[in-house]
Amino acid sequence: MKAKEGVVEFLNQILKSELTAVHQYLLHAALCKNWGYERLHEHFSHLAQEEVSHSSGLIGHILYLDGTPDVAHLDQVGAGRTVKDLFKADLEFEREDVESLRKAIVHCAKVGDFTTRHLMEDMAVDSEEHVDWFETQLRTIDQVGLDRYLAEQIKK
Repeated sequence: MKAKEGVVEFLNQILKSELTAVHQYLLHAALCKNWGYERLHEHFSHLAQEEVSHSSGLIGHILYLDGTPDVAHLDQVGAGRTVKDLFKADLEFEREDVESLRKAIVHCAKVGDFTTRHLMEDMAVDSEEHVDWFETQLRTIDQVGLDRYLAEQIKK
């Protein structure tokens, strides 16, 4: 099937973001494991796998639309020296992802590509859930303190 105007470009932009997220969450999982935060390690590993799934779906959809997936480029991977730094970087990243997805959704509706729009809407729901999770973690840290929060992250 031939893609409508601009759709593959939006899909490749979102693919770049999803592939970056895979790397960022793998790094954050490894950092948390190294720091001894088993629960956070597992959560970040789960997020990385979710982003792999999104990336795979995007690649398949781009190919379906007779496009060429751009897997050679990444955005800058956000890191940090503390768990709170990781959460802040990830929150910002996910907020930007939601905004990109919203723009793609509007474009797809405008050009009449409802299949791609539906795919983007599903991904937007996941990204909004990620935003909520990171906001909740940061709010919890503010409420109970970093030391208490981290003490709960050591074991499952």
